[in-house]
Amino acid sequence: MITAVLDANVLASGFVRANPNAAPTRLIDLGQAKGYELLVSQHIITEVENTFADPYFRQRMSDRRVSHSLALLRNQASMVPITVEVHGVATHPEDDLVLAAAVSAEADYLVTGDGPLQELDHYEGVTILSPRAFLDLMNKQPSQGVNEA
Repeated sequence: MITAVLDANVLASGFVRANPNAAPTRLIDLGQAKGYELLVSQHIITEVENTFADPYFRQRMSDRRVSHSLALLRNQASMVPITVEVHGVATHPEDDLVLAAAVSAEADYLVTGDGPLQELDHYEGVTILSPRAFLDLMNKQPSQGVNEA
């Protein structure tokens, strides 16, 4: 099965469900349907929690929906410990931690909306893709794709 770490920006965007046809939303749905194995670290969950505290998300998500989204992450994603250190590769230290999670998990893909991370293309055996590129890749997989809306 394909394994992927979704960056906090992708997870938060997917959970807000502002556009049900947007790639992040569809990737959340595909992960729930076990179309790929979603891998997360405690750092990523904490980043999502912090993102949900932002006024943009507070206006768009009820407390119940925030709790439900975080519970889905904790209960359905595979938690991976960060065992590999990454420093100074990304433009922000928190992005180094996301890279570290993907490398530690030996993930096939890191899915991020962060342009500078996407420009890396690959890092230590992990392919870095945008949400749309990953969704397109998943749609090409036999019996794993999401029907185009």
